[in-house]
Amino acid sequence: MYRITKEFAFSASHRLTTLEDGHPCTRVHGHNYIVVVELASATLDAHGFVREYRDLDLLKQYIDQNFDHRHLNDVLDMPTSEVMAKHFYDWCKARWDEVSSVKISETPKIWAEYRP
Repeated sequence: MYRITKEFAFSASHRLTTLEDGHPCTRVHGHNYIVVVELASATLDAHGFVREYRDLDLLKQYIDQNFDHRHLNDVLDMPTSEVMAKHFYDWCKARWDEVSSVKISETPKIWAEYRP
């Protein structure tokens, strides 16, 4: 199986409203998010690619227009990294059959991944 990844970054704020009172994440706070999309294929195309990396620029445009420097509570009902990983996976899978997973990082030590 061939696997490729491409990384994207954006900054945004959010507030997790379902946590108990006093939890620090109930306050508005921000992260410098990293999104990693993975594509996999058992075969390569005529150019020797799983997918041309430039095709994935559509995801950068989508992130820049809808997520970068936004308050994520205005974009998603529950803006956790897990929910965002699934959201980006679904968005990507609708465009590229080879998508196999999406990972999201809020900090260098915290990652969430959606992989069906």
